[in-house]
Amino acid sequence: MTRPFLLLNLAIGLLLAFLLRRQSASTDTNAVGPPASADAQQYQPNAARPVRAAFVILVRNSELLGMKRAMRQIEDRFNSKFNYPYVFLNDVPFTEEFKEETAAMTKANVTFGVIPHEHWSYPAWINQTFASECRQNLSKQGVFYALSESYRHMCRFNSGFFFRHPLLQEIDYYWRIEPDVEYSCDIDYDPFLYMHHNGIKYGYTIALHEYPETIPTLWTTVKDFIASHPSFVRHENGIKWLSYDGGKSYNGCHFWSNFEIGALSLFRSPEYLAFFDHLDRAGGFFYERWGDAPVHSIAAALLLKKEELHWFKDIGYYHNPWHNCPLDKESRLRCHCDPAKSAVHHYWASCTKEWVDLPDGNSTQENAISSDATVADI
Repeated sequence: MTRPFLLLNLAIGLLLAFLLRRQSASTDTNAVGPPASADAQQYQPNAARPVRAAFVILVRNSELLGMKRAMRQIEDRFNSKFNYPYVFLNDVPFTEEFKEETAAMTKANVTFGVIPHEHWSYPAWINQTFASECRQNLSKQGVFYALSESYRHMCRFNSGFFFRHPLLQEIDYYWRIEPDVEYSCDIDYDPFLYMHHNGIKYGYTIALHEYPETIPTLWTTVKDFIASHPSFVRHENGIKWLSYDGGKSYNGCHFWSNFEIGALSLFRSPEYLAFFDHLDRAGGFFYERWGDAPVHSIAAALLLKKEELHWFKDIGYYHNPWHNCPLDKESRLRCHCDPAKSAVHHYWASCTKEWVDLPDGNSTQENAISSDATVADI
């Protein structure tokens, strides 16, 4: 047999082996993580999708390069297949440079919005002189972002207003992305559709303990709200995740909100809106440095069933200084992160698994904790 025929037979053999291996992989019932849904493949940029969802990004014009890096990551790992739209928000108009260069990173639809002034300013009940004094005191304690006013406006906006923006009125699910984050694993299924099909309202990758210096009166304010709204506590064991002493104090556990995939119905609910309004009136976003992460997390832990919150342990994610890296061998085949560096190994991120380890079967029901017990025990 001549050499050309030998080479041709070899090439055909390699091709057949590749196709058989690919078919075997696509039918592997032991694959880790949610499978790719047949109706979730290759959405076209302007095509209808099974769920109304978008990436929601709060970003400055000066963060253009970091934003492009993050978009390159999420496009390569996920969105080049699914083409979910991006909604960019800023407290000032975006520059033409920002709009042109971010839009060029994706085939998906991209929109840009300005935050209403009333959502990024001091409400009338805040004493700005006192707020300035409080920032100085926090600075003396070495608290991160102690002097930053914009950081506080950001936390308040993410806590109580982002879901009210006009650009999100036709959106049911959001995926929060920030500049310079990294995604280290291929995401071959649609997390939005997975949440929708499984009744999941909130998804996270990392859960941490908050710096107590930033929230000295947050838990007291939460307990005051619960005392007057006892039906707010619908998930009894949510208290166990938030507190190690039966609710007397807050352990700081919160889902790290720079990565969030959530159902906007949670934040648009009357219960959450009343909760946020109570916190907002207390002034802690400005007199202290309350973050949106503990605000979101306390509400989610108390309002949702355990199974309505999901740890996306299969999504490789990095936001300085913490990683979420899948630990199982099957997932690592599509990742380039180091599982030894995953935050789940550290005490500071022990809240990540503590939610998963809560007892099962805690149904959501109003008045799960009576008003008397709430006042006495929490």
